[in-house]
Amino acid sequence: MSLRESNLQRLREGTFDVLVIGGGINGAVSAASLSARGAKVALIDRGDFAGETSSNSSNLAWGGIKYLENHEYLLVNKLCQSRNHLMRSYPSTVKEIRFFTTIQRGFRFWSFFVYLGAVLYWLIGRCFTQAPRYVTAQGLEDGEPVINTSDAAGGLEYSDCYLYDNDSRFIYNFIRRSLDYGCIAANYVACTARRREHGVWICEATDHETGEQFEVNAKVVINAAGPWLDALNADSGEQTAHHHLFSKGVHLIVDQITDNRRVLTFFASDGRLFFLIPMGPKTCIGTTDTRVEKPEVAVTDEDRDFILENANAMLDLERPLTRDDIIAERCGVRPLAVTGNGGDEDWISLSRKHEIECDAERRHISIFGGKLTDCINVGNEVAQVVRDLGIHMPWYDQRWYGEPPRSLRREFMHQARLMDLDAMTDPSSPEPLSERFWRRYGARSFELLERIREDVSTVDLLIENAEYTRCEIELAARLEMITRLEDFLRRRSKIDLVVRDELLHDAPGLREACEILFPGQAEEKLREYFEASV
Repeated sequence: MSLRESNLQRLREGTFDVLVIGGGINGAVSAASLSARGAKVALIDRGDFAGETSSNSSNLAWGGIKYLENHEYLLVNKLCQSRNHLMRSYPSTVKEIRFFTTIQRGFRFWSFFVYLGAVLYWLIGRCFTQAPRYVTAQGLEDGEPVINTSDAAGGLEYSDCYLYDNDSRFIYNFIRRSLDYGCIAANYVACTARRREHGVWICEATDHETGEQFEVNAKVVINAAGPWLDALNADSGEQTAHHHLFSKGVHLIVDQITDNRRVLTFFASDGRLFFLIPMGPKTCIGTTDTRVEKPEVAVTDEDRDFILENANAMLDLERPLTRDDIIAERCGVRPLAVTGNGGDEDWISLSRKHEIECDAERRHISIFGGKLTDCINVGNEVAQVVRDLGIHMPWYDQRWYGEPPRSLRREFMHQARLMDLDAMTDPSSPEPLSERFWRRYGARSFELLERIREDVSTVDLLIENAEYTRCEIELAARLEMITRLEDFLRRRSKIDLVVRDELLHDAPGLREACEILFPGQAEEKLREYFEASV
């Protein structure tokens, strides 16, 4: 029986302290925080974990420099502290990166004034990162020849953070951690209705893989459904002071534009920040900021043209980027928390701050807004609210996040050296195998070493340009609740984002990986994946 099948069976049993609906960043940290403290927690998501908004971000963990323009200094201060805490807690995953920013002539602020804003940002961030520096137009050209400086007034370089792996991998590790603490989680399980009887929430759930319907009982419900939160609350009659506005964000992934490991930052034609972000051997370009009425969104030709036109205007390329250069696309909505019916007039300036509302009488919690940078605060605040509702958590002070202790990392690296693991690394890889294993799997990396000792061939890469070994795929099949091939290719890994469909389709190792992930169902899962991507 697979982990998912086992969890589906256990979801039906007894009454949970807390049911979390939604496995994005807010739901994932809520489940990890509560289960580590001793609460009996269940989590369901109608799709895959981190399957929507939380897998379509810019992969940045930043302190919100753009909010300085709106004078939201307290928010910037909070986000900078959260960013610094993430860097300390996840040193292998959340890494400092330099942002190389170009200011065009005629911009609403003088370029040196923008630099002074970056200095203020650095000071608010407790000087935790490298100091910013002002860059002349000539300095921009010398530092990054790919930038079109024909209309540049100057620029600056400052620091923030990015996720070395993709956002959904980072978020899934919170899910995995909650499972280690006893949380019962399952993906592709939808909450179709909720009602409260005799002080207990009864959630009617449907398994999207089989169509089977069942009930999950819990004392407290947390609605962490992100953009779908309002609709879910409306169905169960929950009244809240906040609601969401939606901003669609689109990114395009193309072949690497520059080998400098910096984020190139511009202001797009609509005045908002526009990034070129390193993504392994590729570059991620975006984003758009389009007001939409519903959370169901898709990339349009207008989105593609906006991003390509801005990129071509800002860069000095040998040839312009076209739609044929697009390897993959990311598209999601940002749920922006607002009160009442406000926020419509100035919605672009709305921040991603989170709001937690609690209906104490009905023991119902709603998490609005939020961003990855602030995720640890969300987990801690949710735990406090749940405790105030009377849920006993015997290990309330338990630390529930962060990488394993440095002593364990040193032991892993020592064992890896004794095995000469890094000598087995593909020469084209940008980092040693030991570093990659530790960053992705933490303490479970020891299981990979043991598997390689048993069979050294499991260190081989199965899919060209994918940087995933056979033993990693075996581990994923056993522990990462991969239900569809897209779960692995796009969320547990970023293979789908950096390898073109035609190359992936013809990769012989993909079929072998499918046999490991889905024994006896490999061809069916392959067909399902490629039909969905057409």
